[in-house]
Amino acid sequence: MEKSPLPEAFLSFLEENGIDPSIYTASDSTPRYLRLKPGSEGELEEIEAEINCKLEKVNWLPDFYSLPPDVLINNSKSYLDGKIYGIDAASGAAVSVLKISPGDHVLDLCAAPGAKLCMMCDLLGDSGSVTGVDVARHRLAACRTMLQKYSLGDRCRLFVADGTTFSLAPVRVESVSRSCESAFGGKDERFREWTSRRPWKERKRAAKAREAKSLQLVSSSENPELIFYGRHSGVIGLGKNELYITMTDLEVSYSGYDKVLVDAECTHDGSVKHIQKFEHWGWKTLQRRVLDAERTDSLTLKLLRNGFRLLKVGGLLVYSTCSLTVAQNEDIVEQFLKENASAELQEIEEAEEWPCKSGRIPKTLRFDPLTSQTSGLFVAKFSKLAT
Repeated sequence: MEKSPLPEAFLSFLEENGIDPSIYTASDSTPRYLRLKPGSEGELEEIEAEINCKLEKVNWLPDFYSLPPDVLINNSKSYLDGKIYGIDAASGAAVSVLKISPGDHVLDLCAAPGAKLCMMCDLLGDSGSVTGVDVARHRLAACRTMLQKYSLGDRCRLFVADGTTFSLAPVRVESVSRSCESAFGGKDERFREWTSRRPWKERKRAAKAREAKSLQLVSSSENPELIFYGRHSGVIGLGKNELYITMTDLEVSYSGYDKVLVDAECTHDGSVKHIQKFEHWGWKTLQRRVLDAERTDSLTLKLLRNGFRLLKVGGLLVYSTCSLTVAQNEDIVEQFLKENASAELQEIEEAEEWPCKSGRIPKTLRFDPLTSQTSGLFVAKFSKLAT
């Protein structure tokens, strides 16, 4: 079936941002990518036989493989068993820029849909923690499902919260076993091992809380909703007052997160598959959802500000969007640097070997289907200096 031509308003939008319109046709040949769960390397031939496809190793990104865009993996045993998961190579590159190492306390401020979160947990190893935050409960629940499927949630906790105001500290002391009568009941409420089978009273209380939120009856100061925590996430044995500790700016400097990813909400115009959906949705909705980029500019800047606020001195933050617009990328970076004397834009050394190009600001990166054979993605790395 022949695709409908791109509307004039969108072509003008692309021209204003220096974007080649042909990337929206190049996606037909852009490969899909998957990450092989560490420890499954010996089963590569078996996986290839199962999906009836030769996987091509991505030489510039460890543990990543490419496959033709028409090959489906969702029903394969290796996918269902959690040995492989789909994640675009550009997204994997953004996570790798953080240089996550064992012992780090990592914050993913816009965690859904969860592939990058899984990769973070993979890289973390057997010490440290990952905190995932997202404002949409149903999307964060999908992250929880992924973590459980791939057995990667041991050191992770997930909070339904607004990323622009989230303020909880990482749990830096390993949790110890503490006796308690109930995980959520009694005078001294303490968290026991997480289970999806919660008591009826607790389920009823949670349902009421969600209903109140939907009616906007809950104060904005209410604690974020914890919907998952792993056995070694530092939550077990804590009381609620111990978990919901917010940090002052002084405390953040030495007790904040070591690494922060702000993969910010944007207009998704760098996701070619997303733009192609407008052929079915109708191009009229494109104006509101994509061309009026200003509607997300304020949000992305607020997310970046808060993510950086929660970063400890000496820590690293990666800001990324799947938009190709200057307004949501370079303009945000420039404004943020003007506001924050303690923020320093860092060179991404490994990018010398990557199939990407420089952004309009030195030290920033852009991936796109034509240059990179990936989805579109903008990446910038910051460090936090002592002031």
